[in-house]
Amino acid sequence: MRHAGRIFPGKFRSVPVSTSVVFLALFAAVLHASWNAFLRSGADRFWTMTVMSLAMTVVALPVAIILPLPIAAAWPYLIGSAFFQLFYGLLLVAAYRHGELGQVYPIIRGSAPLLVTAGSFALIGEALHPLAMLGVLFIVIGIMVLALGKGSASVQSMLYGLATGVMIAGYSTVDAIGIRVSGDRAAYITWVFVLPGFLLGAAFLLTRGRLKIDLRARETKKAVGGGMVSLLSYGVVLVAYSLAPAGPVSALRETSVVFAVVIGWLFLGETLTVKRIAACIVVAAGAILIGVS
Repeated sequence: MRHAGRIFPGKFRSVPVSTSVVFLALFAAVLHASWNAFLRSGADRFWTMTVMSLAMTVVALPVAIILPLPIAAAWPYLIGSAFFQLFYGLLLVAAYRHGELGQVYPIIRGSAPLLVTAGSFALIGEALHPLAMLGVLFIVIGIMVLALGKGSASVQSMLYGLATGVMIAGYSTVDAIGIRVSGDRAAYITWVFVLPGFLLGAAFLLTRGRLKIDLRARETKKAVGGGMVSLLSYGVVLVAYSLAPAGPVSALRETSVVFAVVIGWLFLGETLTVKRIAACIVVAAGAILIGVS
C-alpha cells in the first residue's frame, strides 16, 4: 500500500501535461460526445441509460473476476464513484428530457473542469501551471457561451445540467485519487465499470418495477453500442488521470462539447450558429494552452 504522504503531499506540486495525455483526453472527448448523442436520440432515455450501464457491467465483470481484487484502500473510492455515477446518470436523463444536446451538454460539461481542478488542489495538492489555469478558464468560458443567450436551454434543463456537472466533478476527483491508491490500475478501472450498472439497474427496478430488454430490437443494439463507446471513453480518461493532474485532463475532455455541437448539427438537426462556432474556437484555444503548458 502506498504511503499517504505520497498521495496527499505536504507541498503543492506542479505536473506537466504530455502530448500522449492530450491525445488520450481528446480521443475520450470524441467518444463521450458520441455516446451522449446516442442517449439524447433514445425514445426512453432512462431505459437507454440503464441498458448502456448494464452492458458495461456485463463486459467488465468477467475481467473483474479474473483480475485480483483492488486493495482495501481503493474500495471507498470505488463505492463513492459508483454512487456519483448513479446520480450522474439519473440527472443526465432528466437534463436531456428538457433540452437539446447542443443546449444541455455544454452546461453539463462546462460546470465540471473548475470543480475538478479545485477538488484536486484541495485534496491531493495538484497545482497547475499558469497557462494550464488560463486554458481551464478559456474552456469554461467557451462552453458557457455555447449554453447562454438566444436559443439557450430552459431553466429546468440548466438546473439539471449544473447538478449533473457536480456529479461529474465528484466522480472525476474520486477516481483521480482512487486509481493512484489502488496499486492496480487495471483492477480499479474494471470495477469502476462494474458497480454503477448494478446501482442503475436497481434504481430502474425500484421506479419502473420491471426492466424489459429485447436483444433483437434496434433500440437495444443502439444502447449496447453506446455503452461500449462510453466504456472506452471513460477507460481512456482513467488512464490519462493516472499519468497527469486531474484538472487539465478533465478540461481537455470537456472539448467534447465541440464535438457534441457538430454531432448535434450533423445528425440531430440542431442549429450551428456563429456564436457556437466562436465558442468552439475559444474551447480549442484553451485545450492548446493546456497542452503546451
